[in-house]
Amino acid sequence: MTRIVIIGGGPGGYEAALVAAQLGAQVTMVEQDGPGGACVLTDCVPSKTLIATSVRKQALLDAPSLGVGFTGGLDGDVGVASVDLPLVNKRVKELAQAQSADIETRVAAEGVEIIKARGRLADPQLVKAGDRAIKADVVIVATGATPRILPGAEPDGERVLTWRQLYDLDALPEHLIVVGSGVTGAEFAGAYRSLGAEVTLVSSRDRMMPNEDADGAEVLEEVYRRRGMNVMGRSRAASVKRTADGVVVTLEDGRTAEGSHALMTVGMVPNTGGIGLEEAGVQLDRNGFIKVDKVSRTSAPGVYAAGDCTGVLMLASVAAMQGRIGVWHALGEAVQPLRLATVASNIFTDPEIAAVGVAQRSIEAGEIEANVVKLPLATNARAKMQGFNDGFVKLFCRPHTGIVLGGVVVAPRASELILALSVAVQQRLTVDQLAHTFAVYPSLSGSITEAARRLMQPEAQIGI
Repeated sequence: MTRIVIIGGGPGGYEAALVAAQLGAQVTMVEQDGPGGACVLTDCVPSKTLIATSVRKQALLDAPSLGVGFTGGLDGDVGVASVDLPLVNKRVKELAQAQSADIETRVAAEGVEIIKARGRLADPQLVKAGDRAIKADVVIVATGATPRILPGAEPDGERVLTWRQLYDLDALPEHLIVVGSGVTGAEFAGAYRSLGAEVTLVSSRDRMMPNEDADGAEVLEEVYRRRGMNVMGRSRAASVKRTADGVVVTLEDGRTAEGSHALMTVGMVPNTGGIGLEEAGVQLDRNGFIKVDKVSRTSAPGVYAAGDCTGVLMLASVAAMQGRIGVWHALGEAVQPLRLATVASNIFTDPEIAAVGVAQRSIEAGEIEANVVKLPLATNARAKMQGFNDGFVKLFCRPHTGIVLGGVVVAPRASELILALSVAVQQRLTVDQLAHTFAVYPSLSGSITEAARRLMQPEAQIGI
């Protein structure tokens, strides 16, 4: 029986463990914090739980435009929706622990041994976990990553925070300064603004989320400004210091921004130091990420890696797929190499921004030839009914064959709507096939089939 040892219990680790156990391997998973790892306990699951609460609050704020008001205030005044942050954070933490427990139950039911310890490689076929040394035929490293610390802006857990420290706050920040306008910064900035905090978003680039779809980022920035957020572009932070009752963020151009708290969202660094990787022959890149190929192999025989520690794409879905692919390959199963062109991603802002396949910047740069259509969400009947005015559906296809190359959805629950485009990209469907697929009327998904109809090949429309 093949012995597989997995270092790390996040999505890359526990999904690998499940596949390995189902294929008959003897599996040990080493995780020091708990099943689900940082993804479940401190990062993805907690942040999206907090965001779900903020979306509910924003819906209450937007309700009067649909004819829904509030009553019950004192002396006939209109009641005001409030946020109990300790209760919100309690729910966030409890939900994370519950999800971790569910994962532990699922993994244990498959016969996987779980060791709560910090794992390290003694050599490519030997893992040390606490006081144990475990021989392995295959090792999978899935140790994740940690929030990057900006020199001169070291978190103190009270006023200067990483996102892993937010859930210990006992009151909503009066004025939160978010340093970093990538995906994480944009998500938390929007969430805390909807919850009721004053928010300043400090962006070092011309716009928010410079690596994401430009049209989507433009819509979101417009929404944020309309909701009262202060978005500071071209403003790289030089330092963050505590004051008597808050923080002051000093920018490289000398300007300052003052607030009650600062949230640092300036990237991630891999958890690859001090665990014996280089000594075991596992090559790292100049940023410390593990080098892997498209079937998750490292440079050391029998050692695979998955998830954020590889720096491939820091998404839970990618980590999970890397872990599965690594196990399938190690056990001799048929396997398709990781195809980044088919990865769907989502930014859990309000509205959400989901994307799959090619990016418009590649089309505009002439790297890919494609036809493009973009439909405003405001023209969709269901969106009008629900009061959704911000967003769009954008679809890309090959000019002659009509094969769907990708798309972007900016809408409430875009994370759900993108699945249709993900299937189309994965299965190489054409816009003609997508256009002939029934969509419910009225529905937001109807904009996807409408976009496909606008891109249909002329010959396919004959006789319709």
